[in-house]
Amino acid sequence: MIKVLHVVGARPNFMKVAPVMRALAAHPGRFLQRLVHTGQHYEEAMSQVFFDELEIAPPDENLEVGSGSHAGQTAQIMIRFEPVLKGFAPDWVMVVGDVNSTMACTLVAAKLGVRVAHVEAGLRSFDRTMPEEINRLVTDALADLLLTPSSDADENLRREGISPDRIRQVGNVMIDTLCRNLEKARARLVHRRLGVEPRRFIYVTLHRPSNVDGRESLSAIVDCLRDMAKGLPVVFPVHPRTRQRLVDFGLLGALESQPGMKLIVPVGYLDSIGLADQASCVLTDSGGLQEETTFLQVPCLTLRPNTERPITISQGSNRLTTLGTLRADLEAAIRRRESREQLPCPPLWDGRSAERIADVLLER
Repeated sequence: MIKVLHVVGARPNFMKVAPVMRALAAHPGRFLQRLVHTGQHYEEAMSQVFFDELEIAPPDENLEVGSGSHAGQTAQIMIRFEPVLKGFAPDWVMVVGDVNSTMACTLVAAKLGVRVAHVEAGLRSFDRTMPEEINRLVTDALADLLLTPSSDADENLRREGISPDRIRQVGNVMIDTLCRNLEKARARLVHRRLGVEPRRFIYVTLHRPSNVDGRESLSAIVDCLRDMAKGLPVVFPVHPRTRQRLVDFGLLGALESQPGMKLIVPVGYLDSIGLADQASCVLTDSGGLQEETTFLQVPCLTLRPNTERPITISQGSNRLTTLGTLRADLEAAIRRRESREQLPCPPLWDGRSAERIADVLLER
């Protein structure tokens, strides 16, 4: 019996852990699994939607860490995770993604001599001003098993001196979750409920501090979205952080009053997939949508100077954009959607990545 302790901390982790837990459960009597939710995400109600939609059982432990500075949050996770780890005494700690919980629990496990498997290992933005990049580097340096989504991630790890016998390319578990839930998401017809036509709207998600915390940058984004909404509806689920900045800078009224702008509350996973699938194009600064739109073959613009998922650019529908080129890039993305340009998906993005993870653990 292989004992596996899974760790989630924020909503992006849920889509990654769900297929892995399901794949391990498909081997009766071989795995004993426990799920720890660190409670890193500050709005538990939003987290619960993802648990429900992805059919994840309630966590066995909720550390209820909450928000805080990076140092304070990381320290609290480590302090609260250590007794849980000692109590369960797993063979493997399974961490996913690149949030503070990923790094913090990896540190605790490594110091206690417990093996760590990192799902989505090897991604690099090469920008150490991003907290997530620090989390990736530390986690991958300490993890015993690096489960990568693509060949570029393998290359990054080898360049950093990671032994090849610690690296296994398994594919993208986010795509496992997408494949399982796509038809369910489509059946919800969220675009129809919002009163927009399929392939005739822009879907926007923005929350990164570099985009929303500065008055100048957020004003430029608002101006662009208002202009675009004159031609195509813009569906914008407003993250709590972004909404607060819109209020702080006196920009919310200008967006709300613009015909064609549909500001809505944050949506769950299924509605997000449904919107991305039916959009003319997607504008985002998150990581997951870059991958999901690549699989869906929907043009995506990532409002960042870099991406830790370059394969979504070289082999997908993703493009980086800046405030200076945003409007022109949006117009070009809409034209690409209208041309129905088809691009192959990266290798192993086939909905079976979690099965390969189970096989690797059984081999070891």
